[in-house]
Amino acid sequence: MTNGGSSCSPNMSGSCNAAVLPATDIVPVTGTFPPASLPPHLQNYTVVRLPSIVLNTRWDDATWILTSAFIIFTMQSGFGLLESGSVSQKNEVNIMVKNAVDVLFGGISYWMFGYGLSFDKIGSDQEKNHPFVGLGEFFVDETDPERVGNVFSHFFFHASFATTATTIVSGAMAERTKLEAYIIFSFLNTLIYCFPAHWMWDCAGWLKAMGVVDIAGAGAVHLVGGVTGLIATLMLKPRTGRFHDGVELPAMGSPTNTVFGMFMLWWGWLGFNCGSTYGISHNKWILAARSAACTITASIGGGMTAITLSYLGKRRKFDVTFLINGVLGSLVSITAMCALAHPWEAYIIGVVGSLIACTGCLLTERLRIDDPVSVVPVHALGAIWSLMSVGIFGRKDALAEKLTVYDGLLAGGGFKLLGIQALAIISIITWTAITSFVLLKLIDLTLGLRVPLHEEILGADLVEHSINGTYDKSSHEWRDRDGKLVMVVERFRKGETLDNMNPRDASRLRRMSLQRTSSNETMKSAFGFVRTEEVSMLDTRAETELAGSADAESGDENGQPTVMRRRRGIQRLRRLQRNNVLGKRSGSWTPRHSSDL
Repeated sequence: MTNGGSSCSPNMSGSCNAAVLPATDIVPVTGTFPPASLPPHLQNYTVVRLPSIVLNTRWDDATWILTSAFIIFTMQSGFGLLESGSVSQKNEVNIMVKNAVDVLFGGISYWMFGYGLSFDKIGSDQEKNHPFVGLGEFFVDETDPERVGNVFSHFFFHASFATTATTIVSGAMAERTKLEAYIIFSFLNTLIYCFPAHWMWDCAGWLKAMGVVDIAGAGAVHLVGGVTGLIATLMLKPRTGRFHDGVELPAMGSPTNTVFGMFMLWWGWLGFNCGSTYGISHNKWILAARSAACTITASIGGGMTAITLSYLGKRRKFDVTFLINGVLGSLVSITAMCALAHPWEAYIIGVVGSLIACTGCLLTERLRIDDPVSVVPVHALGAIWSLMSVGIFGRKDALAEKLTVYDGLLAGGGFKLLGIQALAIISIITWTAITSFVLLKLIDLTLGLRVPLHEEILGADLVEHSINGTYDKSSHEWRDRDGKLVMVVERFRKGETLDNMNPRDASRLRRMSLQRTSSNETMKSAFGFVRTEEVSMLDTRAETELAGSADAESGDENGQPTVMRRRRGIQRLRRLQRNNVLGKRSGSWTPRHSSDL
């Protein structure tokens, strides 16, 4: 894809190291077909042999780019299924909505300013462009027929990358983030993404000028998304009851959806890596084919490794999370050099990436980092290995002579390329950690990041989307799907945690937070209820007795006020009732064992 006069030509994810030469004019062979009859903006690299002419067109590259971008956008569905299946059922709809928010608000911000900050204008003078940030097309639009195809296809392709970087973060923030706060984050996260994208891919980027290699976004997409997810989950703190002693790992809401999401991401990754050749004309179709072969080979190695680890470490059980993290970790690992590796190298890279992802999950759990969908080990650690693997296995390639400037360690190039890749990793981690912390802290100080405790227990589907009932945030009224009042939260205090509650209520809330539904009785016990439309017999009796003895201020023979004695007795009866001693069980929550009470 030509730059309309630029000194560089984007091909690998928009990078300036062109694998092929720019297009030439129409070359007549025989006949009298006039060259001027075909506009310049339809000319391309691909040689189309007709009876009378040899014609260069570039619509085939655009077709490849757009088709790949379409496939990449389907990864949003894969992320949505993976994340919604990994969380509890009371948050499934909310996590799907957040994936839609990534495209809506992340997409509009990338159109407004993200693309302009990532890439300089096509056709601009590379020497005058800034190495740290681009000053290109803001509020992307183009009317020049010779530039419109270049600009729009380039923008659309990289918009799919930008929204993917934000979607990665949503998994680390699952089940405890306010939707309003996440919308603002999704809009502004483009600022975090576009600077590393400029460094890695733009012609003037300072890392690109040094010779860094990142073909399909291991650094700009996965490392940025993984580090941002780490900062977000550390700031949000773990989900209620996640790491308390004796509490098991939360069960998946839908393991089937999770595995289905993995398949959709697997399919989308082929578009991700193969589309990053940025065309199929001349020898770029060969690079695309190599990307496909290496991507699938790496994922095969990663999946086999994960199954073996699960079988040996889980007492001959095939853990679904091991399989998912192993396959996705291997796909992240091959991203940086998918078009340069040999299949055997891709297999090794995938195996190591799977080991890193699976063991990284155990490490984050040991460090008590609550990462619901393993964003940190799969994307952050996987991306680090992906970039480093280029420094180990990379080499100059005859099919893309300008793509790699240096040989890697195994090709006899020493540590130079490995050092450049390491510098890119350190730079991206530092930038992302600082900017994401500042952004999330500002949102936390203004809107607040984490949902209140009672809303977390109720679930975002009910609170945010009125699924299976409604919850009024102003009046704190919780009603079921028929509109009947369930309870009114009044004793809740902002910033209250489980440590501030009655130990029995706190213990039951920890268990309930890991289950699929909310227990009315436990919610009422923990947060207090004012009224319900169906008053229990016990409550009626209690109110009658207290009202009848309101004037009985004199004490009994022990000197104890009658009202206080009766009130304590009624409170004891209520505790017995809540603990099912009196035989009244909640329809939506049943303890596993009597000892749990």
